[in-house]
Amino acid sequence: MREPDRSTRRQFLGLAGGAAVAGAVPIVTLRPAQATPATLATAIRNIVGTAPVRTGKVKLDIPPLVENGNTVPMTVSVESPMKSDDYVKSIHVFNEKNPQPNIGNFYLGPRAGRAQIATRIRLADSQKITAIAQLSDGSFWSATADVVVTLAACTDEVL
Repeated sequence: MREPDRSTRRQFLGLAGGAAVAGAVPIVTLRPAQATPATLATAIRNIVGTAPVRTGKVKLDIPPLVENGNTVPMTVSVESPMKSDDYVKSIHVFNEKNPQPNIGNFYLGPRAGRAQIATRIRLADSQKITAIAQLSDGSFWSATADVVVTLAACTDEVL
């Protein structure tokens, strides 16, 4: 008597099970949400509260034109003596169009030596970047820069 071919049966059951699962689960294309001016304003207000944000003291160094938004170099520096009674407490970076408007929060103290952070960020599209520094006296200072991105990041689609 001949034995049945088990590899063909296993293949058939695997394909049939896969087809049943594929038919039961819809394929959904998700697009990342984009920050809006309202979400950006809310993110900034979550940091500064009702305090006024003044322009100056903060220098935002970021290329005005980037080819690829996946890794954009950025440096934020703040004019401060970084003494025990006059220092930068924190630096916050925001963007206009990424899925999350708050890129990062960096906390410093007088022993940091200098008020500067350097990092790389992802940008979903051409947009405005805002850096806000909180000083030890409670004041907030800011700088903004416009960045043109020719190849966007943060736009991966999930199938």
